[in-house]
Amino acid sequence: MNIHEYQAKQLFRRFGIPILQGEVAETADQAQAAAKKLGTPVVVVKSQVLAGGRGKGRFKEHGPSGPGGVVVVKDLDKVRATADAILGSTLVTIQTGDKGEAVHKVYVEAGCAIEKEFYAAVTLDREHRGPTLMASAEGGMDIEEVAATHPEKIFRQPCDPLLGLLPFQARDMARRLGLKGESLKQGADLLERLVRLFIDSDCSIVEVNPLVTTKDGQVLALDAKITFDDNGLPRHPDFAELRDPNAESPEERAAREHDLSYISLDGDIGCMVNGAGLAMATMDMIKHAGGAPANFLDVGGGASEDRIKAAFKIIVSDEDVKAILVNIFGGILRCDLLASGVVAAARSLELRVPIVVRLEGTNVEQGKKIIEESGLKVTFAPDLAQAATKVVAAARGEA
Repeated sequence: MNIHEYQAKQLFRRFGIPILQGEVAETADQAQAAAKKLGTPVVVVKSQVLAGGRGKGRFKEHGPSGPGGVVVVKDLDKVRATADAILGSTLVTIQTGDKGEAVHKVYVEAGCAIEKEFYAAVTLDREHRGPTLMASAEGGMDIEEVAATHPEKIFRQPCDPLLGLLPFQARDMARRLGLKGESLKQGADLLERLVRLFIDSDCSIVEVNPLVTTKDGQVLALDAKITFDDNGLPRHPDFAELRDPNAESPEERAAREHDLSYISLDGDIGCMVNGAGLAMATMDMIKHAGGAPANFLDVGGGASEDRIKAAFKIIVSDEDVKAILVNIFGGILRCDLLASGVVAAARSLELRVPIVVRLEGTNVEQGKKIIEESGLKVTFAPDLAQAATKVVAAARGEA
């Protein structure tokens, strides 16, 4: 689960990570009032969307001459107009794609005199099998380019999953960033706290870009990005209120209500699979056969008939879907139960797109018999490769 910058900074404050003062606003008048309240000669108005690259982003409605996703305002009387131009507009960044994301809130933050920008993040390193701190002296809007062209400039420090970042490791990373004196002490402390937040809050990433030193010697987190591991959310019931319903499609909300793992994609072949690994393999095979998956959808091992119907409803709600591939390996989820759900869903939803089914595992013959006797126009495939070939042909209207 992703959260907005202003929400992430609330958590930063809870863990003692130094940040600037700021307030969230949903209207231009609220933004103007927030700027007056901060009392600084310069404020920064930041679009709140769940995507990076805001600084280089542009709004569809305003063209290249309009405001970006992050605007420095030196005349406080212009905060209202700036916020008014941003709110309700669609921000397009390198991470949103051409579709962009609508801005419903802005974060009005005090300005500061930046001396140098850095980058810091904590994420899970699967090779190390634990959290890893990454940091670079080349922070700012071009960090993606640095990672692509000069990966040696990004330093890494594996962390103990229980103890976190040890003090000597934090000091070493701060030195590698070029920090000295009091800034080194502040930077090392900030990095320790970032790792502690990551571990204690069950995150999958905590990122600060930029992390800055100011001309008066402070080390501050100027930005904040947090993504929680969904598997850890039951241990943090207070995080549920941080979820932004505007950032989810109706399909994603429906999937969450039925405990389905669903991600919408740009293709035209709907996928219903049990197991994340099998779902990834299914999408790969569809691409290999020349098609494009419209979604990732894992119904899980204990799917009921109602859950399967909900999965089909989510798939067909995408108007771009021209064919559906059902790929099930029956273990915990029996093939006959899946078949009953497929038949019930097809009849209740009056499915009009071709369906290709590949079944293997427990009660596979019973499952095939249920579908065959239903009278539905379903194409069976003996293996995944043939299933992918057939569903791509069906999506193209070929026999």
